[in-house]
Amino acid sequence: MGGFLFGYDSSVINGAVEAIRDRYDIGSAALAQVIAIALIGCAIGAATAGRIADRIGRIRCMQIAAVLFTISAVGSALPFALWDLALWRIVGGFAIGMASVIGPAYIAEVAPPAYRGRLGSFQQAAIVVGIAISQLVNWGLLNAAGGDQRGKLMGLEAWQVMLGVMVVPAVLYGLLSLAIPESPRFLLSVGKHDRAREILAEVEGQDVDLDARVAEIELAMKSEHRSTFKDLLGGSFFFKPIVWVGIGLSVFQQFVGINVAFYYSSTLWQSVGVDPTESFFYSFTTSIINIIGTVIAMIFVDRVGRKPLALIGSIGMVVGLALEAWAFSYHLVDGKLPSTQGWVALIAAHVFVLFFALSWGVVVWVFLGEMFPNRIRAAALGVAAAAQWIANWAITASFPSLADWNLSGTYVIYTVFAALSIPFVLKFVKETKGKSLEEMG
Repeated sequence: MGGFLFGYDSSVINGAVEAIRDRYDIGSAALAQVIAIALIGCAIGAATAGRIADRIGRIRCMQIAAVLFTISAVGSALPFALWDLALWRIVGGFAIGMASVIGPAYIAEVAPPAYRGRLGSFQQAAIVVGIAISQLVNWGLLNAAGGDQRGKLMGLEAWQVMLGVMVVPAVLYGLLSLAIPESPRFLLSVGKHDRAREILAEVEGQDVDLDARVAEIELAMKSEHRSTFKDLLGGSFFFKPIVWVGIGLSVFQQFVGINVAFYYSSTLWQSVGVDPTESFFYSFTTSIINIIGTVIAMIFVDRVGRKPLALIGSIGMVVGLALEAWAFSYHLVDGKLPSTQGWVALIAAHVFVLFFALSWGVVVWVFLGEMFPNRIRAAALGVAAAAQWIANWAITASFPSLADWNLSGTYVIYTVFAALSIPFVLKFVKETKGKSLEEMG
């Protein structure tokens, strides 16, 4: 549910972009800030979630995120003005950041080792399902409002209802957090040994040697080196080379423009003459392709390897983005792209999302979890994740103004970054498939 809300809240704004522009009569630059400002909250939430969870527990951290998701949904649905809509977006972003950290951490700590990888992959699967469901809900609400984002529904404008519907999964997330046990690792860290033993017996089975498991966890906790920012420094360019590789993976993952497909796809299709209702439907089909690609990645990431999958994805993204750039270079006829170019743009957009999802969407997170030496893993992962949120913000905030300047040119820029990712992977990224974490020296 944390992953689902991560995906849902990230992309639900797609259905409200043009209505917000119209209602508050703002230009592309101001609109982009309202859309992208949630990412500032994401970065803060991700940076602080670990410390909050260590202080008050994983379950309490989830419950705080659930409350923030709920507040954000209600506030976004009932804004007084543009400034408080932006404020509620930041609150929602903070919740996304917390969910992005606490979900995988909890799964890793509670899951028995034999199932850890498979259960961990549910987080990414839940994110892409959340993205798809948000687009489906938006499409349904738009149809109910007669195809008008500002049409009336339940006494509100349709876009307000779209943002407010998130109350339902947010409350469910909070309720479900009451039904799951606290992490045994956290309980041992605060001296609650008996409760930790009970939960270990519950999740790993009664036949497990509980004394040995408790001793194993306590030994691991004592021997852990808490990595700090200082540990990352070194080399000729401020950070150690391996840290720069992690930052590079994060930045390339965002600079190909993937989040334009999830934050602005409805606006994009409407700008080239697609009917609003159809544009929402295309956003939903793109999300389904995203799920299919993610499943493909989950199947092949351990079989084919991380690096080959990344290269396959890069080549596919270059083709998809280049075709989009070509299609958008044509002048509109009666407010629409010519038929051939319109179909090429639509198919190419789906090709781009498919190849991203089956490669960089999953592989980058796998790389970041595996590629760093144990001594610096936590701190390096934090820096790389922060770089990813910043890059995400840069793309999200710049797209409306770039699209106003030249839509085709914008996609040429994304194509160049997709192409540059190929030599980057070939030269700097090492395969981590089949290697233990201790081998990453």
